Amino acid sequence: MSYRILCVEDNPEIGRLLTESLAAAGYACDWVRDGEAALALLGAEAAGVRYDLVTLDLMLPGMDGLEVCRRLRSRDSLTPVLMVTAKAAIRDVVVGLEIGADDYITKPFAMPILLARVQALLRRGQRQAPTGDGIVATPPLVCGPLVIDAGEHRVYLDGKPIQLTAKEFALLSLFARHPGYSFSRGELLDHVWGEEFDGYDHTVNTHINRLRNKIEADPARPRFIETVWGVGYRFSETPEGQGPSGAERP
Repeated sequence: MSYRILCVEDNPEIGRLLTESLAAAGYACDWVRDGEAALALLGAEAAGVRYDLVTLDLMLPGMDGLEVCRRLRSRDSLTPVLMVTAKAAIRDVVVGLEIGADDYITKPFAMPILLARVQALLRRGQRQAPTGDGIVATPPLVCGPLVIDAGEHRVYLDGKPIQLTAKEFALLSLFARHPGYSFSRGELLDHVWGEEFDGYDHTVNTHINRLRNKIEADPARPRFIETVWGVGYRFSETPEGQGPSGAERP
């Protein structure tokens, strides 16, 4: 399968390095130098242009990368976004993750590391594909008022659709398949971000907080994703008094 990647980078040397390296790895790649051009391409799906992943520099002229990510997420919750930033401060990483980015890498970076991050995001963003015998159907997980449909990559709460990013969906699906099991932050990073991820554990906290804000009536008193102090997080075995159907043991 050929993936198409949009690189948003104003530095010409880094832009050329990204596009040449991604092309050598077998990806179709486009490169733009500012946020306005990026959003124009990302909004051109009706014209047959669709990207499977975006590498996004945060320090762009005019509209910065955070605003590009914010606007993209307002209309597209699934396309993976890999932030590329020269700022190593946790605050910049946290802000990007909070507004919907899926992963990050800081400059200067080794190209094999960036390629590994890209591959991990693309793998986890894949939906189930048809096989020779037809499409593999996965029964939705029903957790009280919460329904997680892996086949359609959709989540419903009280019958209403909830827009989740790819990482949020992966986290929620993992939790719901293993109700009552307490995941450490390290386990969540390995399962959802991949073992090659070498970022902060705080990445997990940020995504959990964002997920709770979308599915919990009161994020301070969660009914689905519970904090296990000193360990990590777990999914309630009986949200609203009903356990999930189709659950697995971890």
